[in-house]
Formats: sequence, structure tokens, C-alpha cells
Amino acid sequence: MNYTLQKNKNMKFMNHTFISKSAKWLLFLFFFSICSVSMAQNGNSDSSFWSNVRYGGGLSLSFGNDAFLIGVSPQAIYQVNDFLALGAGLNYTYSKVGESKTNAVGGSLLAFANPVAALQLSAEFEELYIDRKFGPFSDSYWVPALYLGVGYGIGPVTVGIRYDVLYDDNKSLFSDPWLPFVRVYF
Repeated sequence: MNYTLQKNKNMKFMNHTFISKSAKWLLFLFFFSICSVSMAQNGNSDSSFWSNVRYGGGLSLSFGNDAFLIGVSPQAIYQVNDFLALGAGLNYTYSKVGESKTNAVGGSLLAFANPVAALQLSAEFEELYIDRKFGPFSDSYWVPALYLGVGYGIGPVTVGIRYDVLYDDNKSLFSDPWLPFVRVYF
């Protein structure tokens, strides 16, 4: 029985690793192809690279009965054209709930598409290193997330919801694959 449980855990880990590697390659190919097509269509050679870069990200703060969470996620995006923006970000989250403490640090790749001015579709691949402590027990591991989202934007602010298609009940940082967001870029 113990051998079967261990074998099943290894199978789950192997499948999770395969999904993570596949998702990375698919995301890389997606970014490469979209960027190539968009650069070819972007005939505006008068603007410099840095004038199309915008900075922003998110800040999270939550507290309650014996619970506290703070998160910081600075990001930079390159506005390829009016339709597409590509970027990268860093992420750090600390949470404490009762005796449990979690630190998560990592990075993300971003793609935003605006089919109409106020509608933003997004894809974000994130890889986090999570270090959890439960009293005398601890656990550390890497976990991927691939968020697909939709938002409504006015000026530099976009509000919406995103879904983690690689969500894992046992390893994901959040307790639910659906996450609301507010993005601000300047």
C-alpha cells in the first residue's frame, strides 16, 4: 500500500512537471510569434524602445483574525502596438495564518491584448518558489501558474478576473483558481 501511494505521488509530480515544461514552451512560442507579427506590423520607427515601456504592478494587503498577507509585484510592459503589450514581473508574497507562515518569490511573463479600447485579455505565466512552515514542519517547492484573464480598463487602471489553468489544490499559493485583480501601469 505504501509503495502504491509513493508511486502515485511520483506519477502526479511527473505529470505536473510535464505540464510545467509544456506550458513554458507553449508560452515562449506564443510570445515569440505574437511579438514577431506585431513588430512586423508596427511601422512606427520614430519612437524609441523606452517611450513604449510602462511600469506598474500590484500591491496586496490583507489581515483578519490571526491572519496577515502582504504581496508586492512590480512589473514592466512594452506596448508593442495599440493592440498588444508584452512584459515581465517579479513577485513576493508573505502570509501568516495562525501558526502557518508562507514566503513566495518568483517571476512572471505577461501578455495583454486589447481587442477594443476598454477590454483587456491577459495571459500571465508565473513560476513561484514557495517556502511554507507549519509549526515544526516545513515544505519548499516550485509551482507554476498560468493565468488567463479578462478586464475592463480606463486610463492606466484595469479591473478584472483571472483563472489559473494550472491550479493545484495542494501546491498553489492561493486557495482558489479564480482571482480578482487591479492593474495599474504608468
